[in-house]
Amino acid sequence: MSDDTVPRRRFLRQVLAIVPAATVAPGATLTQSACSSQPGPAAGVAGAAYQPTYFTGAEWTFINAAVDLLIPEDAFGPGAIKAGVPEFIDRQMETPFGHGKLWYMQGPFHPDQPPEMGYQLSLAPRDIYRHGIKACDDWCAKNHGGKTFAQLNKSTQEKVLGDLEHAKIEFDTVPARTFFGSLLSNTKEGFFADPIHGGNKGMAGWKMVGFPGARADFMDWIDQPGVKYPYGPVSIDGKRG
Repeated sequence: MSDDTVPRRRFLRQVLAIVPAATVAPGATLTQSACSSQPGPAAGVAGAAYQPTYFTGAEWTFINAAVDLLIPEDAFGPGAIKAGVPEFIDRQMETPFGHGKLWYMQGPFHPDQPPEMGYQLSLAPRDIYRHGIKACDDWCAKNHGGKTFAQLNKSTQEKVLGDLEHAKIEFDTVPARTFFGSLLSNTKEGFFADPIHGGNKGMAGWKMVGFPGARADFMDWIDQPGVKYPYGPVSIDGKRG
């Protein structure tokens, strides 16, 4: 979250390496579409400003400010904002994933258990965001002269996010580290998921790391190790980047 000598491209390549290569979308994202009885929100019309369906105005302002820090625009390409990551996250909140329908949510819940015991909160992803954003804005207002997170300067915002990541800030409604972890994971997912899910607009994330997307045939390249793939990425819906 701060300037360093490691190129952003290298960081994003490492991120891509741990995402399923078949679609470069979070596993839950694919499952939620398949198990939902309702059609998902339609992607925004090109050129039109996306209007959030779940987040309030204040929450939307927070999301935009936070993801802009997590994946900023630089010389290597667009950042999270131009790639539509906020839209991706908002759309996820109205899916079975966002409502926690893909998780066991009946309890009992034991938040103090070690991570290997799995998710131990009663909060669905949409609730983590709702509680986490409010708690963060309240904490910022209390400790930074009444300013919300989005009203702070960039360096202070980075410090706040870093403190959330390392649990140096405590919230009453949701663990700060859990909130940050959800935000970071969803930001990376939105940057690399197939564009049909609302993020990765223009396939910016795929182009940055050279991922070909959902192309069906790579037979001509199997016996050419080390040769750069010359074609642009393709979305699941057939659109080309």
